Amino acid sequence: MKYLGLLIFLMGVVSLLVASFGANHFLLLWVDNWGRPLGWILRASITIAGYVLYYLHRHDD
Repeated sequence: MKYLGLLIFLMGVVSLLVASFGANHFLLLWVDNWGRPLGWILRASITIAGYVLYYLHRHDD
């Protein structure tokens, strides 16, 4: 679970960076289907969820 959380966190960070520079990848465009503000909220939520998952299982082997 630690590595899954890290993967989700990193994907969220990359999604935030790509969106902030204005480059839209077709795999990330589905987030903006419900509008730009909700897209940013979803990106941030995915990033935070990945971090929480990583943090809770950081001592697992």
